[in-house]
Amino acid sequence: MRFGSKLVTATLARRYNRFLADVVFDSGDMATVHVANPGPMTGLDRPFSRVWLSNSGNELRKFPLTWELAEADLGSGPELIGVNTTQTTLLVADALAAGQIPELRQYKSVRRQVKYGESARIDFLLEDPACPPCYLEVNTVHFMRRPRVAEFPDAATDRGAAHLDELAALRFAGARVLLLFVVQIGSADRLTIARDIDPAYAEAFERARARGLEALAWRCRMSADSIEMAAPIPIEG
Repeated sequence: MRFGSKLVTATLARRYNRFLADVVFDSGDMATVHVANPGPMTGLDRPFSRVWLSNSGNELRKFPLTWELAEADLGSGPELIGVNTTQTTLLVADALAAGQIPELRQYKSVRRQVKYGESARIDFLLEDPACPPCYLEVNTVHFMRRPRVAEFPDAATDRGAAHLDELAALRFAGARVLLLFVVQIGSADRLTIARDIDPAYAEAFERARARGLEALAWRCRMSADSIEMAAPIPIEG
């Protein structure tokens, strides 16, 4: 997936709430940019770090620039990390269209943001007359405390465990359910569940897998021009 515009580089001054950050350009000019990431972004929002921004070109937007990539050293040397969580479903949509994920190639129909239950939505619903429907949920991963070991989640969330139980219930209804972790750290060679950060999520993840939830993790390849899903990596713990 190529970025829609050439990315602009800047230096992070501060991220002062979940959705806004101040950056300084090489020219010395300063701007406030949109942060499309509600999480803590641990290790990625350090002042004076290098960041890459896209420009929507929409003059009606109050903050036309969006933070896309951060440069950070997470133990394997400086590298680009994807921070825009809205890009993840676009990456997966491209991968599904290209038949890149072997476990999902048999489905001919792909729908996005489909309602299920009373008020929930699934990221993708895959369908084909020859097999049960597949409910596909996508998680963005950009958290790493040990070299090459990506972790999820990066913060405790009450909703996370409940959502896993909802997905497991779909399995009991006869559907296939798959959780895909999209790791936007190129140096990651495995993924683990951060039990110390959210024990309830870790327990719900184990419970859901015991009930038939499938889980996959893919790491991405990042550059200033594009983000691509590169290869599957194992899930440990």
